Amino acid sequence: MRAIWKGAVSFGLVSIGVRLYSATEEKDIRFHQVHREDGGRIRYKRTCSVCGEEVTYDDIAKGYDIGGGEMVILTDEDFADLPLTSSRAIDVLEFVPAEQVDPILYNKAYFLEPEGAATKPYVLLRDALIDSERVAIVKVALRQREQLATLRVREGVLLLNTMLWPDEIRTPDFGFLDEDLKVRPPELAMASSLIDSMTGEFEPDVFTDDYRAALQEVIDAKVEGREVVQPEEVEEAPAAAVDLMAALKASVERAKAARGEQPARAGGGGGEPTPISSARSAQKAAEKKAAKAPAKKTAAKKTAEKKATEPAKKTAAKKTAAKKAEPAKKTTARKTAPRKSA
Repeated sequence: MRAIWKGAVSFGLVSIGVRLYSATEEKDIRFHQVHREDGGRIRYKRTCSVCGEEVTYDDIAKGYDIGGGEMVILTDEDFADLPLTSSRAIDVLEFVPAEQVDPILYNKAYFLEPEGAATKPYVLLRDALIDSERVAIVKVALRQREQLATLRVREGVLLLNTMLWPDEIRTPDFGFLDEDLKVRPPELAMASSLIDSMTGEFEPDVFTDDYRAALQEVIDAKVEGREVVQPEEVEEAPAAAVDLMAALKASVERAKAARGEQPARAGGGGGEPTPISSARSAQKAAEKKAAKAPAKKTAAKKTAEKKATEPAKKTAAKKTAAKKAEPAKKTTARKTAPRKSA
């Protein structure tokens, strides 16, 4: 890494010489604008809008537009006369609990390295910050601008976080903030259950920039002259649900399934169906119905044949019953007939 600034941390009467390094770097893939036909780089000339001449960097100054086409020109001498008393110093103003600093204020991060014989006071300030569980509020001038910042410890190194000024934070002005919206307790309980089911330990290393990786693959394929293997399609997000409770329940079920947990069922599996479970049940039912269709046709044919033969069977049964009844009638008639006298 290359130091971008040198100065000192002013801590009471103690001065700690430090070098400043950028703590972060963007991994975005950058492109040049080129001519589509031959790949030539597109260059832009710095020309004056008044005289039309091309201007070098030495002839460029800073101008402030005051409106009406008028411009106030500022030179390097004008900036040099500004009262930046902390031009080469990081002045510690106070120490505050870290949770009192709203994260929205943070801007850029820089590592501080002790310079020369400043290692011992550097370590002293570092250990004091850890022991007090505080961060230092400081002022520093970087790139001709005075900035508010914090000093805290990260992995044994002092970290300088520049901050935005309070008047640089916008105030949200949205219509829904004036509406009297009520959230029902069951909805709040279900949302809390969803948060619980998705709770984990933050491990930033497990997250990757999939878009950048895919774009790099396209570039590498272009260089090597091979085809790009298309990644698997990502499951589309479900459409916005009208029933908020149903959406929350489905979300809880999906979160538990993703973590390998079985969704709890009231009464041993008699819980209310969710949109996801209903859709899966409907799909299984359709597959089962399609599989049983030939069997149902055969059964229907047999039923039809059975219905067709039933009248004939009933008629035959009646005749058989009638025949069986005739001998009984004859026997009864014989028993009731009077005997002839001798």
